Amino acid sequence: MILLPAIDLKDQKVVRLYQGSFDTVHQVAEDPLQTAAAFYEAGARFIHMVDLDGAKSGRRVNSDIVSQVARKSGLRVELGGGIRSMADLEAVDALGVERMVIGSAAVSDPELVRAAVERYGRRIAVGIDTRDGRVRTAGWVEDSGLDYLDFARSMEALGVEIIIFTDIATDGALIGPSFDRLAALQRAVKCDIIASGGVSCNEDLVRLNEMGLYGAIIGKAYYAGTVDLAQAVREVGSPC
Repeated sequence: MILLPAIDLKDQKVVRLYQGSFDTVHQVAEDPLQTAAAFYEAGARFIHMVDLDGAKSGRRVNSDIVSQVARKSGLRVELGGGIRSMADLEAVDALGVERMVIGSAAVSDPELVRAAVERYGRRIAVGIDTRDGRVRTAGWVEDSGLDYLDFARSMEALGVEIIIFTDIATDGALIGPSFDRLAALQRAVKCDIIASGGVSCNEDLVRLNEMGLYGAIIGKAYYAGTVDLAQAVREVGSPC
């Protein structure tokens, strides 16, 4: 299973949010490049990055940091946040990013997803963010009315091969992932699934690996010290 320790960027700082609320933003590390270097030193080879400024306002004030991590850290970068058009994808691609995550735009503009997959293939992932099983958009504020399993099937039909699933209720809460909803998603689609939100300890990662998931994102648990990343890489990590 691929382990993706996470860096969320706001105003060029490493921050964390609780359940996606910008009212809870707080800095968790001093230097994003040093943080990425620590991930690499622990054995990680992927990193999940979110450009929160891009997600909120469309301004990519963190692009230089993303590019430096992509080109200097040795980590393969998965980036989400504010990717809403082919022009956005081209700009992100130019940073050296390995995988590009389409979130809310996948709901509002499924043709963008189709075109993106046709051009970039497995370098495209779709982020499915849910609360109570319904897909949320616009920074998790708006309820799309879509059932997450139906939406996942529609993305698979467009050619999407990788889905990043987040249960908002678990995000930043250190209460464990939404194992039941992840299992239901595995049954609904053949896509590779990355679990996001709720990882609280190394045992959670072992359980996700036993489920056969493609990947898991590690956010708050790393910064809180409740996950030993080096141990997790030894126990369940895969480089590809």
